[in-house]
Amino acid sequence: MPDMSASASLAMTQLATLAKEVDDDKVTPGVLGFIVFAVMALAVWGLMKSMNKHMGKVAFTETPDPKADASGDSAKD
Repeated sequence: MPDMSASASLAMTQLATLAKEVDDDKVTPGVLGFIVFAVMALAVWGLMKSMNKHMGKVAFTETPDPKADASGDSAKD
């Protein structure tokens, strides 16, 4: 089985040289930040579409309560 520490140290030295090239005054989110933002935007869009569908099924007219009518009539008499 090959030694994994040698490949890990090689990867770290390559990443360290890339990190030195990055300007300290300019920070960008990169591809990962874009992917996370796009997934969150799609999730919000899907949730809003689902909410709109469910709100369309809601009946906003209230049915009269028969118990309230009976008690209300006796109070008026």
